[in-house]
Amino acid sequence: MTVPASQNIATQNTATAVPLREKIGYGLGDMGFNFYWANISAFLLIYYTDVFGISAAAAGTMMLVTKIVDAFTDPLMGAIADRTRSRFGKFRPYLLWLALPLAGAGVLTYSTPDLGETGKLVWAYGTYTLLMLVYTAINIPYSALSGVITSDSQQRTTLVSFRFIGGFSGGILVTYLTPKLVPLLGQGDDVLGWQLTMLVFGIAAALMFLITFLTTKERIAPLSLQPNAVRQDLADLKNNKPWLVLFALALIIMVTITMRAGSGVYYFKYYVERPDLVGEFLSSYMLALALGAAATPLMTRFIDKKRLMVLLMSLAGLLSISLYFVPADAVGVIFALNLAIGFVLGPKSPLAFSMYADTADYNEWRTGRRATAMTFAAATFSQKLGGAIASALIGWLLAAIGYVANEQQSTGSQTGIVLLISVIPGVIALLAAFVMRYYSLDNRQLAKIQFDLHQRKAEASALS
Repeated sequence: MTVPASQNIATQNTATAVPLREKIGYGLGDMGFNFYWANISAFLLIYYTDVFGISAAAAGTMMLVTKIVDAFTDPLMGAIADRTRSRFGKFRPYLLWLALPLAGAGVLTYSTPDLGETGKLVWAYGTYTLLMLVYTAINIPYSALSGVITSDSQQRTTLVSFRFIGGFSGGILVTYLTPKLVPLLGQGDDVLGWQLTMLVFGIAAALMFLITFLTTKERIAPLSLQPNAVRQDLADLKNNKPWLVLFALALIIMVTITMRAGSGVYYFKYYVERPDLVGEFLSSYMLALALGAAATPLMTRFIDKKRLMVLLMSLAGLLSISLYFVPADAVGVIFALNLAIGFVLGPKSPLAFSMYADTADYNEWRTGRRATAMTFAAATFSQKLGGAIASALIGWLLAAIGYVANEQQSTGSQTGIVLLISVIPGVIALLAAFVMRYYSLDNRQLAKIQFDLHQRKAEASALS
């Protein structure tokens, strides 16, 4: 269906321009979150196996099992956030309330008490679950915030691009500084080094969340101010086909991203045998992700979001598979391929999160009901589940190939580590490209949705 030019103009005019200051402030929030997320993705598994002292299989299983808790807490937090009423809005207050508890949970997770094997495992389960609970309670409202700052799809893409530029920049800092801060702050005591490193990151993140709180504004209100039943919100998501595609897509892509990040440390330590390059390898990858995210608004001006996602995930899959054929001593080629993969994966996050906001609009247009935080909450759960599946797969496969922490690896073990960073995530990325073919919201449909919603809100305002 062709949307008249008048509708496109109307849609653009109804959306308030987001100031640069607000975009930067929103982006700094995700920088703070990546002081935790990037650390979990890149270092938590090797921290558990090589410092904390539990087996790879046990660590991988633990990181997956804790997602069962998230299966309930993510939608629950979405429902709570959608129903929050405060003078600061629905979503912004959580950035103030939970910043310091998140910092405390981070330090506890990266602490190593003097316990036996069973005690350590119980400690790992308890502290990691606590960290994820607090992370969920502050991150879900933050994610939903992008859906109420502006209603314009292109501006959302730009706003979310700023978010992930900030996020990947946080990832750059974490992946580059962590291998240096741990020995510096610990002075030979890795246990103390990890605790103090997480304390530094936690304080920095709290400051970032404060800036986001102070610089952002919630502008978009639902047609109906009466909250729906939680059961109705979940039923709406189940019947929202574009959202279901994104749910599957987020899970699949996060397996790709986390598997590459989580296996990167093992790859350089045990296959390339250059552990001194781990920080540079991971931080340059994060830089490439940030550049890809920054280029997203330009790309979406010329290519529809759906087609762009299919193209990028196909390229990511092929490039990742090609890394398998690069020998260990070709460090320059390894870095170059990793940068290329990072650049084509970078737009995934801003594209997907702007699409989540679009699906919230689609649901409101279709049903008259809107649950922004619930939309993002269930989507965030799929991402965390994908990351947990990837971490579990790494742990299980390392155990299956005979990995022994801090020892010379066998040829079979080295081959398995290479597969973890190349072929396996590459095939999964190609699967993501295939899944994206079923996404139905194109630019014309979105323009019509925004025009219709604006008309309904104008009519409701005139009647009130």
